[in-house]
Amino acid sequence: MRVMLKATLDTDKANEALRSGKLPEFLKEAVEPLKPEAAYFGPAEGRRTCFIVFDLQDSSELPRRLEPFFTQFNARAEVFPVMTADDLLKGLAQPR
Repeated sequence: MRVMLKATLDTDKANEALRSGKLPEFLKEAVEPLKPEAAYFGPAEGRRTCFIVFDLQDSSELPRRLEPFFTQFNARAEVFPVMTADDLLKGLAQPR
């Protein structure tokens, strides 16, 4: 299932990682294992935030996939099922 992770990083933890020069390394370690379809980074609600779309094969993967965001950044994480426009049209075309 395609999902979007919204990970909002703790400002103090992210600032510490930025000052130490480890922020890029930490982000790479957290994002690469997800094998994202897309990854975007920017401010949301005044905090550094990652928006990452990836394939979640089984819900039991969530702890392993999200743990780096919690341990490295004390992040607030939310996961949403998402679909492309083609997926939506396919779903709408199915009989009800």
